[in-house]
Amino acid sequence: MAIHYLASFHEICVVTALLPLVTLFTCFVTAYVFQYDDVHETHCRVYNIVPSISAITGVSPQRYFWRFSIALHIGPRIPIAFVYKNYYRAQLARLAPSLVPKTSWLITLILVLNCIEIAALGGVTYISNRENYPVHERIFITFMICSLCYMLATIKLNGILNARQTLTEQQRLSIKWKKILFVVSILSTIGLLVFFAKHRFYCHDLAFSWFAFFEYLIAIANMLFHFTIIWDFPSQFMVIVQGPRENLLQYLGAKPKLN
Repeated sequence: MAIHYLASFHEICVVTALLPLVTLFTCFVTAYVFQYDDVHETHCRVYNIVPSISAITGVSPQRYFWRFSIALHIGPRIPIAFVYKNYYRAQLARLAPSLVPKTSWLITLILVLNCIEIAALGGVTYISNRENYPVHERIFITFMICSLCYMLATIKLNGILNARQTLTEQQRLSIKWKKILFVVSILSTIGLLVFFAKHRFYCHDLAFSWFAFFEYLIAIANMLFHFTIIWDFPSQFMVIVQGPRENLLQYLGAKPKLN
């Protein structure tokens, strides 16, 4: 057998999680400073001070920077979703037999929600509100629903898997911040819907700014929720190995599995 690639999974996850956050901040600052009028344009034409994410990532050249960043971000997100699935399934053995079918179904649901969220993120990125607003809006709603359901299902799953278990400090931090960020996302979603209605139907001053503010909170909470992976996988490595399949399965099967 030959190892062609060995990388810290922890570092890959950190870069993947931070990439959209840093890019979003860069797009906001540059668009706000250099393209103020363009990013504040709305159908109501009322006073606003905070542009939406769609606005700052829909102007040029920020559009291309954001799309390139999301392309780099989505690539590792897909294998990470399957790593999480296998990570959770490895813990089913310590559950009571009666809980295994329900928990296994929940793990599959989390994988599906995660994949749909990733696909929806790509959709809202590459189909901007200026190019096709109805499609952009529907994909954004899909992203929101799947994101919140994914968070809730993940918290529920961790509660089942870790019941009566002695948790490490990193595991406690991970669960604690997942719950906090889920609550932030729920409250921000309520605020976003309220001010979206005020902007869309009543054209109140600053309504769109408040809508955008809650949109940023939702996006940041979502990014940080996925960033908790640094506590879930603190010391794992990603390896690309060449060798006969039988030898690899025999070698991996002989190694003790560490949680």
